[in-house]
Parts: sequence; structure tokens; C-alpha cells
Amino acid sequence: MGNQNNKEFTKSMSKVDVLFLSLGAMLGWGWVVLSGEWITGAGFLGTIIAFILGGLLVIFIGLTYAELSAAIPKTGGGLVFVQRAFGKKSAFVAAWGVLFGYVSVVTFEAVALPTVIDYVMPVEHKVSLWTLGGWEVYLTWALIGSVGAVALTALNFFGIKPAAIFQNVFTVAIVLVAALMVYGAFANGDMKNLDPMFTDGFGGTLSVLVMIPFLFVGFDVIPQVAAEIKAPGKTIGRIIIVSIVSAVCFYLFVVFGVAAALPDEQLLTSQLATADAMVALFGSPVWGYVLVIGGIAGIITSWNAFIIGGSRILYAMAEHHMIPKWFAYMHPKYKTPTNAIIFLGILAAVAPFLGRPALVWIVDAGGVGIIVGYLLVSFAFMKLRKVEPELHRPYRIKYWKFTGVAAIALSILFITFYLPSMPSALVWPMEWLILGVWCLIGFVLYMIKPKEAIAFEVVSEGNNK
Repeated sequence: MGNQNNKEFTKSMSKVDVLFLSLGAMLGWGWVVLSGEWITGAGFLGTIIAFILGGLLVIFIGLTYAELSAAIPKTGGGLVFVQRAFGKKSAFVAAWGVLFGYVSVVTFEAVALPTVIDYVMPVEHKVSLWTLGGWEVYLTWALIGSVGAVALTALNFFGIKPAAIFQNVFTVAIVLVAALMVYGAFANGDMKNLDPMFTDGFGGTLSVLVMIPFLFVGFDVIPQVAAEIKAPGKTIGRIIIVSIVSAVCFYLFVVFGVAAALPDEQLLTSQLATADAMVALFGSPVWGYVLVIGGIAGIITSWNAFIIGGSRILYAMAEHHMIPKWFAYMHPKYKTPTNAIIFLGILAAVAPFLGRPALVWIVDAGGVGIIVGYLLVSFAFMKLRKVEPELHRPYRIKYWKFTGVAAIALSILFITFYLPSMPSALVWPMEWLILGVWCLIGFVLYMIKPKEAIAFEVVSEGNNK
């Protein structure tokens, strides 16, 4: 069972490529725009505690992925793990949920790009198209995002290696910009600005904690490209954990840099706290633009990573006869799932025309899909330990029962955060409607099975037994 065409992918990604793919995915645009909100909402120490706790939660989930990715290095990641443990229906739910999260990020980054370009080069946008969610959409504004979508789609079309090199360069740019801010904080920051250490007690820390899964989504891109990595399984597992720990450290340093740079009253009024922190630390508006360029690099690395990961999920779903075979087309020269890449490119190119509010709704709803995918992979981790104890696990978790139970419990906990009256509850009716429509599309696709899919399903279910 499994993906029959993995041999078509070329093993062209090095260990560094994979680390930067995952790290770049996790360091998107949020660290630029949300840092002030974190610190004013929870206080400096409250925010630090939230990131340490949240990082631990993500590491437990990451450990389950690390062991399974090393043991079953096939394109599709979670889909392959869950299908092996529970069969096709559960695998479809896991893959469709994670795909929703990936699609939401790809489309959101297409909107983030013109937003941040406006900060660097403010222009008066022309040709008002319509108003959605109380936000006026201009043609010139939307085209910036669409052009970015076309460029990144083309980059991925022509092979994984060019996209990986591109990812490496931009991820290094993000890290260097953040390192510069941390240097400025130690050299020119005021430690008195770290007060208040806590704001709004436990509730403030929780308000930051609920954002953690969405900031750290991205490590799970590694299992999607496992068939393209030039490294042994044990190394793949280690890279997943190293990338998560590196992302946690990155966010902790950014929080320190911003908190040391700006007093509380400035944080409350700042529109782009991280950029304003750079200006305060180095005494020139130029440094604010340098920081924003790092933010643009974050948009691009996150966007690029999720095109790579999302296209591999679509490919794997088509190979497993879950969605139309069209998505499994592999370019004979470039060895990329080009139809899947083009499909995601079209979604990203159209997204800016929906305006900013609509994309926030999609991202919030997409977060639910990602956590559901994490939950099912955690269950698959536990099941495969019991039913396939002889499976070769190059990266083997020592305390696997504790790790699995923790990953399951934490996934369920984060799902409850989306329920009504919870801190990050989905907005009624729009976000619930978007989630419902995505589930309905998935149900329809699953029910429309071609003849070869039915035959394949019988064989697969037999293999599972």
C-alpha cells in the first residue's frame, strides 16, 4: 500500500534545505505584526511563558511526526500515517483538514504581501472593485498579491531545488534581521521596558497561548516531502524537532527585542511594533524598513513552504484515489506535481480580490483543520506502536506512551479553543460557514469515487488488516 509513484520524485533536498523549509514555514509574517499585541496582552514574562508552554505542546505533536516520518518516508505525510493505522476514511479527513490549513496560509500570504508593500512604499491605489467585510478592494492592491502568486507558482513549477534554494536565502534573511534586533536590544534597549512582567494574569498568557499552533504550523511540511529528502530517516526525525526548537527560540528573542525597545504605552499605539522597535533601538526609520523587508522574506518563505507541502498533499490524495487523478500529474522533466501547484497558484492569485477580512476568516477556520490533522496523526502514532511493534523506526521515541497521550490531549485542548465562548472561538456565521463549506466539498469529493478507486480501496483495506 502507499504512494506508488514516490519513485518519480527526485531526492534533491539536502538536510539544510529541509531545515530551512520547515523553519521558514513557521516564521511567516506574524512575528512582525503581532509582537506588540502579545506583550501588551500578557506582559513580557507572560508572553515568554506562553511561548515556552506552547512550544512544548507543539514538540509533543512534532515527536509523533518525527517518529512516523522516519519510519514511513513517503509523500503525503499524515495521510500515509493515518491510512496505515485506520484506513482510507480517516486518512481522507486528516489530509483534507491539513490541506485546508495549508490553503488558508497560501491565500493569506497573497493578501499579506500587498499589505506590507504598502508599509514600505505607500501608494494611492486605483480602480475600486467592491467592498467585502467593510473593506474596499482596489485592483492595483489585489494585483500585487496576484503577481506574487504567479511568481511563486512558477518557481515551484520548475522543480523542488530552485524553490529550496530560494527558501534558504530568504530564511537566512529573516534570521539575520531578527539577530540584528536582538543585538540592538542588548546594546541599546532599556530593561525597565520589560515591566509589567504579567498583564491580565492567566487570561493574558492564555490569549497568547491560543495563537501558538498557528504560528508553528509548518514543521509538518517535512513529512509531505519525505520522498524528496537526501537523508536517512533518523535525520529527518531529528530535523523536525530541531526546526521546532529553533522557531521557539526565534520567537522568544523577538519578544525580548520588542519588549526591551518600547515602553508599554508605545506598544499600545504601535501599528507595527516590531518595525517600531527597530527604529527605537537604532535611531533611524531606515531600520524599520530593514525589519519589514525581513517580514516580506517571512511572507515568502511561509508561502513557498505551503505551496510545496500543499501540492504534495494533493498529489498523495490523488495517488490514493481520494480526489481526481488530475492532481497526481507529475511533470516528466521537473519532477514536480505541476497540476497541484498550478491549482494552489490559482487560489492564491484570486485570494487578494476577496480583501483582507475574508482572508482572516479563512485562516481562522483553516486552523481547525490543521489541529484535526494533528489529532489523527497522534492517534495513528499510538495505534501503529501497538499493531506494528516490529516496524523499523530509525527515530524512535523513548517514552512513546506519554508522548502520544500528551499529543492527543493537547490537540483536543486546542480544538476546544475554537468552540463558542472560548478565547479564539470561530466567528459566527462567516468562519463556521467557511468550515462547513470545506467539509461539504470534502464529503462530495470522497463520495464521488471512480471505479479504480473502489478497487484500490478494497485492496488497501485488505492490506491494513
